[in-house]
Amino acid sequence: MKVAFVASEGVPFSKTGGLGDVVGALPKALAALGHELEVILPRYRSTPAGTAVPYARSLTLPLGIGYKFAAVQDAGRTHGVQTFLIDCPEYFDRDGLYQQQGADYADNAHRFAAFSMAALEFLKRESAPPDIVHCHDWQTALVPIYLQTLYVGDKFFANTSTVFTIHNIGYQGIFPPHILPQLALHAGLFTIDGLEYYGNINLLKGGIIFSDSITTVSREYAQEIQTPEFGFGLDGVIRSRASRLQGILNGVDYEEWDPATDKRLAANYSPGNLAGKEACKKALLEKMGVAAPILSRPVIGIISRFATQKGFDLIAAIAEQLAALDVYLVVLGSGEQKFESLFRTLAAKYPEKYLVKIAYDNALAHQIEAGSDMFLMPSRYEPCGLNQIYSLKYGAVPIVRATGGLDDTIEPFDGKAGTGFKFRDYSAQALLAAIYAALEAYKTGKAWRNLILNGMKKDFSWTTSAKAYARIYESLRIPAAQTAGKA
Repeated sequence: MKVAFVASEGVPFSKTGGLGDVVGALPKALAALGHELEVILPRYRSTPAGTAVPYARSLTLPLGIGYKFAAVQDAGRTHGVQTFLIDCPEYFDRDGLYQQQGADYADNAHRFAAFSMAALEFLKRESAPPDIVHCHDWQTALVPIYLQTLYVGDKFFANTSTVFTIHNIGYQGIFPPHILPQLALHAGLFTIDGLEYYGNINLLKGGIIFSDSITTVSREYAQEIQTPEFGFGLDGVIRSRASRLQGILNGVDYEEWDPATDKRLAANYSPGNLAGKEACKKALLEKMGVAAPILSRPVIGIISRFATQKGFDLIAAIAEQLAALDVYLVVLGSGEQKFESLFRTLAAKYPEKYLVKIAYDNALAHQIEAGSDMFLMPSRYEPCGLNQIYSLKYGAVPIVRATGGLDDTIEPFDGKAGTGFKFRDYSAQALLAAIYAALEAYKTGKAWRNLILNGMKKDFSWTTSAKAYARIYESLRIPAAQTAGKA
């Protein structure tokens, strides 16, 4: 089948989080199954330029705020996946993808409306329509909305179906209602059965309603978002579409994340030979400024966006107690100012305990996974999570809250079986108890080694997940003779 991914980010071209990883890896796995894959992304300031596509040098976008113009660049073909970049400097030649200095761009609705429309106009210039357009999060929710409104009578897309993946329902694309016509949408969509949401418009809601199939990134999260606690106001909408919803666990690109081949590490290692892991631990501690590393002392790694969603309020509550333990805490990330300030303060107060870098650093992320003995993810909610899966592969035992994909991927250690430590109550004391349990297990020697090996032998490659997506695509295939009647 011909499948077009339309997304706001994708590695190696752009990334702020797990969405970028998924869009970088899932198409490769689908192409390996024999499908024809193309990925359409914005060209941001940080994205290297591609080659101009001759038949798409100028796309005219009739938005309600006036005509906008975009061009398309060919970013190359790798692993059977063709990538195109929508070049619209007015909207995307900026420092950040979605924000500037921690605040969303005021024109984000217009930016991603232009991107969504440009993607559809570009697809129309290709020789054959896609069987599936696979969209991701609120930034591309307008694609299924446009296909069911502006393009509903367009014969080119008559046999095209849409799949919409929710990576994090907490981000919804909520805007004031007066912008509807500015997005080339008619006022009739401002209803409870359309885009209306407590007096505003909600683009994520529109993506859920107007798509043919909805997925999210773990089985547990697909259930959680149907509840008031985790649905962020859309649980009723999700429940009304539950027959079209499926949770498919994200996979991992083991070409990128494998300690046996990772060139970013001080030494490589594998389940059959763990000797290199200690060299990685020593190199990490020295890189983070420890003059004489104590290699018997456990290293707890944290790599994350600093946000309350990720459980940093719990970490803040026990920060002093952690400093009193015989551990190193290696922290990499950025985000909410209060948590950045917290870690700067802790690093200054306990320079031999809190080893902190406030930044995005992909190479260091790999080195933290390899050099850590444990990895901390106490999320309030976590749609899937990838770092706990990376940690399993790198022999860094996960300590996680039992929510979403964390609950799906980590099995509690009982002394023999299991891959990590989990806690359920969202409280600082429950988190601390899980850390204490991990530290006790660390002292056991052989049992700890078996725990590491249990995790390293797990396989979360994309193949299984890609087959599940392919089954969804196949279920949506529309026979050539049938051009109407889609639900």
